[in-house]
Amino acid sequence: MATSIWFEPFTLEQLHSRGLKTMVHHLDIQFTEIGEDYLTPTMPVGEKTQQYMGILHGGASCVLAETVGSVAANCVIDHTKYRAVGQEISASHLRPVPGGSVTAIAKPLMLGKRSHVWEIKIYNDQGKMSCISRLTMAVIEASRFG
Repeated sequence: MATSIWFEPFTLEQLHSRGLKTMVHHLDIQFTEIGEDYLTPTMPVGEKTQQYMGILHGGASCVLAETVGSVAANCVIDHTKYRAVGQEISASHLRPVPGGSVTAIAKPLMLGKRSHVWEIKIYNDQGKMSCISRLTMAVIEASRFG
């Protein structure tokens, strides 16, 4: 049996409530699965997330990637002591997505004491990868947040 990377158990409902009144809510990002070492949300591709040529905006893919990586990073640390914040993101857009939805899968590449590196793969409805992203998160003391 695999060992979970998560600091403590959490639910999809808890993740959903964290995103209320944020960009996550505005773009209709919904968390759909919690695995032992991964987190998965979906995002619709439509007028909120498309660019002028009618395909998924690369920035929307980055928002999805940073959202899932950031949430995942904060779920593997002791939130009473630390917070994880985005430090760097890169994304390679592999194929256009004209509609439907996209699904992201975030898995850690490295979970250190002061930084994490996450790989986020984004797939279209046909299961073809449309984007691959790498997100570096800085882990800082919670006291810096007041």
